[in-house]
Amino acid sequence: MMGRSRNRPPLGAMFFFALALVLGAYFTFAAVQGDFGVFRRVQLNAEAKALSAQRDQLAAEVAGMENLTRRLSDDYLDLDLLDEQARVMLGYLRHDEIVIR
Repeated sequence: MMGRSRNRPPLGAMFFFALALVLGAYFTFAAVQGDFGVFRRVQLNAEAKALSAQRDQLAAEVAGMENLTRRLSDDYLDLDLLDEQARVMLGYLRHDEIVIR
C-alpha cells in the first residue's frame, strides 16, 4: 500500500490554483479600478471635456475683452462705447437728459 490516497489532489496543485485565482482577481480589480483602470479613464475623459468647455468659454471672454479694448484704443475709437462706459463708470449725463429715479 502506498501512503497517499489518490482521491485527493496534491497540496501543491491546490496552492497553485489558489495563487492563480488570487492573482487573477487582483489584476482584474486593478484593470478596472486602479490608477490606470477603466473607471479612471472614464473620469479623466469627463474632466477633459469639462476643461475643454471651460477653455472655450474663457477664449470667448478673452475675445470679447480684446474687442472692447480694440474699440477703445487710439487707433480705433468707438464713440458709442466710450459714451456708454463714461455713463456707467463715471455717472456722466448729457445736458439735455432728465434723470428719473
